[in-house]
Amino acid sequence: MSLPVAYAWLGKESAPRMLLEGLKTYGTIEAPGTEDNPVIMAWAKEVGVPRIADVFTSDAVPWCGLWMAVVAHRAGKPVNPNALWARSWLSWGAKVSGEPKLGDVLVFRRGQTSGHVGLYVGEDATHFHVLGGNQGDAVSILRLDKDRLLGARNFYATAQPANCRRVFLKAGGAISTNEA
Repeated sequence: MSLPVAYAWLGKESAPRMLLEGLKTYGTIEAPGTEDNPVIMAWAKEVGVPRIADVFTSDAVPWCGLWMAVVAHRAGKPVNPNALWARSWLSWGAKVSGEPKLGDVLVFRRGQTSGHVGLYVGEDATHFHVLGGNQGDAVSILRLDKDRLLGARNFYATAQPANCRRVFLKAGGAISTNEA
């Protein structure tokens, strides 16, 4: 599936690796009803953490953290052993000092105790534009309110890629309020 016109520029980015891996999954959709998408189900085994495969038994289980785990794994980064719990990504990698940048992992509040995790692709005055799994039951790019951000993380074993930067976008597109 091709990216929306507003995000087509992402196809020309050369890094960061997690963003590139995440973009390859764009458009993956949950199966309707009681069926499970075999692609999403296979991610639980692919990441190589037994506890994840034991817990993730249906694509009806919130899977934003699973998506982030498979993206990290494919990018050669360590997998968060508690990946299915979005807020656990707040302890992964290094805390971002300053403002989030292209490809950073963003962790959001969802209700009092739940969360959502995705990758920064840009921002406007009030929202982050986030590539993530389980956004509208798909891997998609949606806008999430900046006030919901709990933290930003990244994991660079060497230097941060040169194209990691803040990206300012027009305030348009769907706004997500609940990613469950």
